[in-house]
Amino acid sequence: MKSIYENEMKLEFLSKSNNEAFARIAVAAFASQLDPTLEELADIKTAVSEAVTNCIIHGYEDMEGIVKIESRIYDNTIEIEISDSGKGIEDIKTAREPLYTSKPNLERSGMGFTIMESFMDEMKVESILGMGTKVTMKKAIKKYEKSKEEECMYV
Repeated sequence: MKSIYENEMKLEFLSKSNNEAFARIAVAAFASQLDPTLEELADIKTAVSEAVTNCIIHGYEDMEGIVKIESRIYDNTIEIEISDSGKGIEDIKTAREPLYTSKPNLERSGMGFTIMESFMDEMKVESILGMGTKVTMKKAIKKYEKSKEEECMYV
């Protein structure tokens, strides 16, 4: 069966905070095949960081679990799905409000979902209490036409 995706990647890792940088770099490396600008790449890395941090801090709290990332490329778009099998979100609407945090004692800003939403073109949050949360984000990468001078530089 032929996939509708041009390429896809799956990644699983322990919910340790030092794996957040690994996740962001892995997704950025995968996205680089779309030839994004540095700004587009920074947007993707920031959104991935926020989603993975949410899995670690909120999904699993004081226990270890698995964070999963599935990323797909199609039509110059990257789709990134980040999920955990943690405690889930009781009220997604409230959790998505700017400055809302369920952990004020950690001095968290409560801007994770807001940041993800502002850096990506689309974002969807699905969660089931006691079973986990999945965040799906999409970003279209604009086609960049190189000038004749730029093409000569790389030949």
